[in-house]
Amino acid sequence: MDIALREIHDGDLPVFYRQMNDPEAVRMAAFTPENPADHASFGTYWKEIRSSPDVLVRTVLADGDVVGSAAVYGQPGSREVTYWIDRAYWGHGVATAALRELLSQVPERPLYARAAADNAGSLRVLEKCGFRESARALGYANARGEEIEEVVLLLSS
Repeated sequence: MDIALREIHDGDLPVFYRQMNDPEAVRMAAFTPENPADHASFGTYWKEIRSSPDVLVRTVLADGDVVGSAAVYGQPGSREVTYWIDRAYWGHGVATAALRELLSQVPERPLYARAAADNAGSLRVLEKCGFRESARALGYANARGEEIEEVVLLLSS
């Protein structure tokens, strides 16, 4: 499978919206918007992200099909990576390949990442890309309606 990143096109947003409303994916991501189905908030969120000079965001393509997004955001010294891959592509190396490509486009370090402690797939992706656990914290997970444990990971070189 050929994995590539490109700038986001307006036509990608309906795909992202559908992906962010997959109940199983939302539960696994845990730390999501309070109401992912709120289309107006979704549109505002993406407009802000796409116009922010502090965010590098890309569409993830698998064999030319839009399958998710990947981004780096935040202030220097505390920037974080995030990604969302369509559940149909989980377990096929797409997230790992996309994150590796994103990291090659962002040479600055350190970079951080966060994942729900029970999100084994995302933790594996981050570890394959060189991130190491640096802390654990509790945070309110909108998708689960409760406070859960979160792993904070660091990529230092």
